[in-house]
Amino acid sequence: MTTTDLEADAVRGGEPLKRSLARALRRQKMRALLLIAPLLIFIFVGFLMPIVSMLTRSVENNIVQDTLPQTVAALQDWDIDSEDLPPEAVFRAMAADLQIAIPDRTALQVARRMNFEAAGWTTMMRRALRAVPDWDLETDGPFRERFLDLHRDWGSLETWRALKAYSSEYTTGYYLAAVDRTMVSGHVEPLPDNQSLHLMLFWRTAWMSGLICFLALLLGYPVAFLLANIKERHANLLLILVLLPFWTSLLVRTSSWKVLLQDQGVVNQFLVWIGLVADDNRLTMINNKFGVIVAMTQILLPFMILPLYSVMKTIPPSYVRAAKSLGATDWTAFWRVYFPQSVPGIGAGAILVFIMAVGYYITPELVGGPSGMFISNRIAHQWYVSGNWGLVGALGTILLLAVLVLYWVYDKVVGIDNVKLG
Repeated sequence: MTTTDLEADAVRGGEPLKRSLARALRRQKMRALLLIAPLLIFIFVGFLMPIVSMLTRSVENNIVQDTLPQTVAALQDWDIDSEDLPPEAVFRAMAADLQIAIPDRTALQVARRMNFEAAGWTTMMRRALRAVPDWDLETDGPFRERFLDLHRDWGSLETWRALKAYSSEYTTGYYLAAVDRTMVSGHVEPLPDNQSLHLMLFWRTAWMSGLICFLALLLGYPVAFLLANIKERHANLLLILVLLPFWTSLLVRTSSWKVLLQDQGVVNQFLVWIGLVADDNRLTMINNKFGVIVAMTQILLPFMILPLYSVMKTIPPSYVRAAKSLGATDWTAFWRVYFPQSVPGIGAGAILVFIMAVGYYITPELVGGPSGMFISNRIAHQWYVSGNWGLVGALGTILLLAVLVLYWVYDKVVGIDNVKLG
């Protein structure tokens, strides 16, 4: 067959075969993309967009500059380390900005923003809002004395230093607050001890989550081993018992621990009944760290058992029997042969339990009390009570970065490729 004949055979309906195949491949890819499009949209809307929003909120700070543009511009020429109050031009600019902001109802937003950094701004601003609209900017000066008559804090250097420090469009102030630092004086410095909270909560969240992960492994490993090595009909029944907590609401399970662990609860009543504890000296097991550790270990235990079981089920029993036939003791056969093969399940369960524990909110809120509070509870408080969305974004970003760093370290030390869910 000649080359001309081959080229003729490669044409179907006047179109080269190569082009026809490329078009069919594009159609196939397009159909595949349409099939996964709902999942991609869900990931983008439900996962990526919230993260981007959190990152944006943690640095944006345009409310001061947008509401008080003349004041911010006038403060640029004032030395933040000066021991003298800003010049009269700054006070006049503040009066002019407030006269515009009052009808726009944005002045109190500035007070609310600055109140996150230094107390007293709301009172100062409310008094100014009642008086400033009646001022004539041409004839009623000097405005420094007028502001000082409204509230003494208008004459405080800390007020103006804080305003200048937090007047830029973007700020690191939220991240500083997230690690118990402030720059209200114009320079980064630690918060007073009675206001420092976040670093302690980060540390508490980390070590308690690690302890919960360890206890879940300690309790879950024997259960998974038993499930993987008993007869299937018995294993199925035990597996149902492991999965049974998933059929009960998390709120109900957490509340049940309050019933069990409270002063008049089941556990204390039993200890008093057997004479182990005096009636007037009952154990305090709720609204503290102990209650959180016990409740969260029980709640997260299935997430440790299931990865372990799925990996152990794939380990051939003949390996252990072969080790014993070669003279190994039961312990040596387990530690040298069986246990290394179960490490991927340990890795999967440990990562799953630790990351879930770090972000837990309901259980510490219900059974933890002040001493058992996690960083997630502080984030929720800042969101629902204080409305400090910038600090929420900063705390959430730091928590996300900490988990990513942990994941990276685990990958370097153990290797994420060795982690298996089954």
